[in-house]
Amino acid sequence: MTDKTHLVDHITGHRRMRRNRKADWSRRLTQENRLTVDDLIWPIFLVEGSNIIEPIAAMPGVNRLSVDKAVEAAKMAADLGIPALATFPNIDLDLRDDHGSEALNANNLINRATAAIKTQVGNIGVITDVALDPFTSHGHDGILRDGEIVNDETVDQIVRAAVAQADAGSDIIAPSDMMDGRIGAIRKGLDAAGHQNVGIMSYATKFASGHYGPYREAISTAGLLKGDKKTYYIDPANGAEALRDAALDVEEGADMLMVKPGLPYLDICWRIKQAFGLPVYAYQVSGEYTMVKAAAANGWIDGERVMMEQLLCFKRAGCDGILTYFAIEAARILSKS
Repeated sequence: MTDKTHLVDHITGHRRMRRNRKADWSRRLTQENRLTVDDLIWPIFLVEGSNIIEPIAAMPGVNRLSVDKAVEAAKMAADLGIPALATFPNIDLDLRDDHGSEALNANNLINRATAAIKTQVGNIGVITDVALDPFTSHGHDGILRDGEIVNDETVDQIVRAAVAQADAGSDIIAPSDMMDGRIGAIRKGLDAAGHQNVGIMSYATKFASGHYGPYREAISTAGLLKGDKKTYYIDPANGAEALRDAALDVEEGADMLMVKPGLPYLDICWRIKQAFGLPVYAYQVSGEYTMVKAAAANGWIDGERVMMEQLLCFKRAGCDGILTYFAIEAARILSKS
């Protein structure tokens, strides 16, 4: 028994994991993943008017911005080193209809913001979403007919909207609608319009999640939505289906792949990165953001620590970047580290 004990002691002596954890310098030396400002994409919300900074009640610290204020926000983000921002419009209700026709307006809110940002802030990328939900009177991501979101007609309209967004200066088109065949159609449409250099960040795996509530308040679709989006978003139970969805987008020409929501789907981030090798991004959605903010406001967690931990976890799961409402806060912390 004594000999066996000595043998165990000898083996564990060689395998002590704590040696690399003993000091700050050794922990830094052996750290496997790092979060930098280069990993951050900042989603911002747009609203009509000028000189407007409009707080969103369900998202503490997040505001709707008029175009002039969005330009100022873009300058601030660029100064912090954030590579890109993603814009989402909250348009007037009287501009919304069953077909989301305002999405085709070359001078709509999202396109005016893109043009202004690209003109006045040259060193930041702009990512735009062509889903129709901010433009429809029913809050769905596509054209609603006889109780059904019609796929091909929606794709045709999304392609036209994508070209208009590229014309306005969008660097990356990010379709979040989850219609079948949209990536190939958008690529063909962009190329035909002379936008061969405009990229596509596919919302390759967008799940029918309960984490989107605050976002829907931010773009004023929460009270409009009729039914749910389960007929075109992915069931949260289905990982293999998510990979099949992503594979189709890769075949159709997506340049980058996104997983949405983020933290509950870290396994999907990892599987997609391993399967395809393309740049993979996670969208840390509004519900994820608000849960951290609410818990921190109640003193239940250290909000800053949890924020940075969650962002780092996306990197560990294989993500090349994160769309996060924490981008500005995180960038300021990273600038001091």
